[in-house]
Amino acid sequence: MNRTTRTIVVMSVATMMATLASVAVYLAIKRIPVREIEVAHTYIVVAAKSLPNGSRVTDKDVKLVAWPSKSPVAGAFSTTKDVLNRGLIAAVLENEPLTESKLAPLESGAGLPPSIPPGMRAVSVRVDDVVGVAGFVAPGTRVDVVVTLRGQGQDETMSRTVVGNVLVLTAGTRIDQRQAKDGQPTPSSVVTLAVTPSDGERIALASSEGRITLALRNPLDVVPTDTPGIKVTRLMKGQTAETSDPIKPRAVPVRRPAPVASAPAPAPAPAIYTVETIRAAKRGEEVVR
Repeated sequence: MNRTTRTIVVMSVATMMATLASVAVYLAIKRIPVREIEVAHTYIVVAAKSLPNGSRVTDKDVKLVAWPSKSPVAGAFSTTKDVLNRGLIAAVLENEPLTESKLAPLESGAGLPPSIPPGMRAVSVRVDDVVGVAGFVAPGTRVDVVVTLRGQGQDETMSRTVVGNVLVLTAGTRIDQRQAKDGQPTPSSVVTLAVTPSDGERIALASSEGRITLALRNPLDVVPTDTPGIKVTRLMKGQTAETSDPIKPRAVPVRRPAPVASAPAPAPAPAIYTVETIRAAKRGEEVVR
């Protein structure tokens, strides 16, 4: 047997042995029983599709999915009947669990009313591209309400912030913040604000007596806006003017020094007398005090 034949025989035997070993291992593994481990889980209600704020939840909008029991969701529901015909006060995404904090109370309806915070009121103001900050006033943003009142003269025309840090509920007919995609401006003709009853009265009076302007705020800026307002006369003076009305100088009391007692007048010098004296044959004069 030459070298080539010997190599072919060795390779054939090795291949056959490897095949037999592989088949034996496969049959041994196949005979091992499969162990099924049951994971404890529960069922919760999730959104079957993305739902915007203000939507009324129907049977087609939700579904039940298995959820691990070790990671419960606070406020979740286990049956779909607990969420049907309730309004959403916060937008949800597909497969996102529905919780009590995202749903309006029972029998409160859907749409804008359930989205109004307790103790607040919804007030709508008419806006344009300028008043609406070029369309960047979207649901969820915060603004300051500035009113400009025109009077008879320059001293009576002024602008001032009447309400600050106001939450925008809707812009036009949109109450879903996610519809303003990628921060793009969306023109609106009416903006609805969430204000207290007293602030609602101020805005209503301001819109009827003057012109409303909205100033967009940073949502992290919660410092109250407290300004004295500005009049035309102060505006024309420039930024160096401290107040719109001239300040009258305050009368400062002048303290006069107490009168100094005068020194007593010196006593008059005693009178001086000259006496003529004669001593022997000499005549002279002496001074007598």
